[in-house]
Amino acid sequence: MKIFARSLRCAVALLATTGLCLPSFVPVAAAQTAQREALVDLANPLMGTDSSHGLSYGNTYPAVAVPWGMNFWTPVTGKMGDGWGYTYDAEKINGIKQTHQPSPWMNDYAVFALFAETGALKIGQDERASWFSHKAEEARPYKYKVYLADYDVTAEVAPTNRAAQFRFTFPKSDDAHIILDGQNGGAMVKVDPARRRITGYVSNNHGGVPDNFRNYFVAEFDKDFDVTRTWDSNGQLSAALTREDGRAGAVVSFKTRDGEQVGVKVASSFISLDQAERNLAREIGRDSYDATEAKAKAAWEHEFRKVEVSDPNIDNRRVFYSALYRMLQFPRMFHEIDASGKTVHYSPYDGKVHDGPLFTDNGFWDTWRAVFPWFALVYPEVDSQIMQGLVNTYKESGWLPEWASPGHRDVMIGSNSANLIADAYLNGVRGFDVETLYEAMVKNATTSEGRPKDKRGNVVGAVGREGVEFYNQLGYVPYDVGINESAARTLEYATADFSLSRLAAALGKTEDAKKYAAQAQNYRKLYDPESGWMRGRNKDGSWMKPFNPYAWGDAFTEGNSMHYSWSVMQDVQGLIDQMGGDKKFVDRLDSIFTLPPLFENSYYGSVIHETREMQVVNMGQYAHGNQPIQHMIYLYDWAGQPWKTQKHARDVMTKLYSATPDGYPGDEDNGQTSAWYVFSALGFYPVTPTVGEYAIGSPLFEKVRVTMPTGKVLTIEGVNNNAQNVYIQSVTFNGTKHDKTWLTREALQAGGTLRFVMGPTPNKQWGADKASAPFSMSAPGERK
Repeated sequence: MKIFARSLRCAVALLATTGLCLPSFVPVAAAQTAQREALVDLANPLMGTDSSHGLSYGNTYPAVAVPWGMNFWTPVTGKMGDGWGYTYDAEKINGIKQTHQPSPWMNDYAVFALFAETGALKIGQDERASWFSHKAEEARPYKYKVYLADYDVTAEVAPTNRAAQFRFTFPKSDDAHIILDGQNGGAMVKVDPARRRITGYVSNNHGGVPDNFRNYFVAEFDKDFDVTRTWDSNGQLSAALTREDGRAGAVVSFKTRDGEQVGVKVASSFISLDQAERNLAREIGRDSYDATEAKAKAAWEHEFRKVEVSDPNIDNRRVFYSALYRMLQFPRMFHEIDASGKTVHYSPYDGKVHDGPLFTDNGFWDTWRAVFPWFALVYPEVDSQIMQGLVNTYKESGWLPEWASPGHRDVMIGSNSANLIADAYLNGVRGFDVETLYEAMVKNATTSEGRPKDKRGNVVGAVGREGVEFYNQLGYVPYDVGINESAARTLEYATADFSLSRLAAALGKTEDAKKYAAQAQNYRKLYDPESGWMRGRNKDGSWMKPFNPYAWGDAFTEGNSMHYSWSVMQDVQGLIDQMGGDKKFVDRLDSIFTLPPLFENSYYGSVIHETREMQVVNMGQYAHGNQPIQHMIYLYDWAGQPWKTQKHARDVMTKLYSATPDGYPGDEDNGQTSAWYVFSALGFYPVTPTVGEYAIGSPLFEKVRVTMPTGKVLTIEGVNNNAQNVYIQSVTFNGTKHDKTWLTREALQAGGTLRFVMGPTPNKQWGADKASAPFSMSAPGERK
């Protein structure tokens, strides 16, 4: 217990190296925490790793990291350059790599790997790969440990923000080796036997970087080298101490005693080798392996203690903390601390080093929905720094990012940076240049000219708003002008315009607020009253033909019309009105779960994994494995039947999530699918951006204590809560009856006791009154 209490105090030092302005905590709290179970050990980093290109159960890898860390580490079972670097069904491991991969679809960058062997030296990934078993593997957020059976070696790694410690336990051997593999894509290695070091850089990437992009590294060993060698992209070994090639690596060899442990301290930098050495000294210094592991564990525990779940169902608690672990990884810090203690960053936009924070590896199409609202609610200090980073991105590239990894990437659609920026500011996050970000949002909404280009000279269409000139002229992006996924773009631009209008009003820009509020109603232009669904529209105003609501892609993005027709988060009441009132709206919501999981995939040419993931879970057309429909369950709250929200929310939590390798229903996606679970398990969800309201669902636990950034504690109680009692019977907040189907950010952050009384049958009176519905632009007496 004393060791763990000490490690919590050590975490203060670790957090100080991150550049994050996190709240401090005191030794008294640390000592109290030491008497409790470690919440971080409920998280399973292997959740979601049983995935493939054809079917996703998360598409995750076991990320060994600290929250929002610049570098993660993960074991490798796949081949170099394969986005599925670790899969649970694999039988062999060939390395433990530094990774920055946000998604297998984006792939990795700045990768190098370490590995240990005994006996005859094997360099190639397939050749050197060792059999391993999950029975002799330990994956925690703060450590990874595995037995390499072919070599009788145990490998361990524990992280800091920009560094890590490795510990290799060898058998008695005259030929023990540690390999550093620079991977394909450009690398340099230099062995320094006198200092027991390997230094160098790697340049591998999959786009979004300038020509001078490099990840500089230093690896410092605690044992003298007997033999040193380097190799090139042909696998040719040499006694040369330096090697630079398309692929370069180094190996150091020595004799070991039985059970001898060899340590390696590793750090890296996107700025310089000097900065990498600075990161090593600052974040590890003289620390032992055990000290680094304890600090990393304490850093996670510090964050997990903000949300303490009490419930007899240990499996649900494991899912919750596994999801929370995923939520606190991205966007990752891309900044470092220089010799003077100043926060600086290498820019993947202009290739220069600038002052200030920068974050990357995030797809806002996914994370604006629930990850960033969670940051605004619980982590406003972190959210503020991310916003500062967006200011820097705009200044360095001229545009806001929509999918950065590490720079602009041409993936997905929308203008969703507007949602998370406005959501932050309207929910009280401060400490960033909001006027500059407002300028950037208006630029997105005004022109598509001058957008960045990739190395082939092609415009990065995901940046800004593809088709914005058509959208501003017609109120929609036409189907027949060569812009794919036009209906989805229109719906997403309208939501972004709502966020823009709200921020404009808050900043006193009255005319802009009116303009963008009007544009937020553009969703109406795509509603087809004949079919009852959203539908692509041609430039002349005619409807796209043929139209099949089961067709994936085409006018929509990774889904069909039945998924995207609910993407009117800003005006659910307006959508209800268009669909013919509450009853018809509810009938249409119900149909999503009762229609067969039919699909038409001609747009893609084959069955894509998102389609298959919808088909196999037996929930009709409900496709929780992808983001566009994840909020849909909560829309019953607007239509007078909140008990159906309660039923379906609980169904999804219990059927589609588990703390197992196949524990997600599709792509986890930078924390978004996890964030849906975290919010929903607490009993509410942020459907509409910027308004600071959360639609109520079905709380999963008996008791949760959330420590808010105000220092106040919100206690959520689920009286009679269990697997059968999924329906709300009554709600009180601080002893006062609560009949609304929504909660406010201000009320939650002020703390108190939110008490749900649960039962096995619906209370159809609770929340059914129209005045109980959450915010909507078209609702009578709209809340400003």
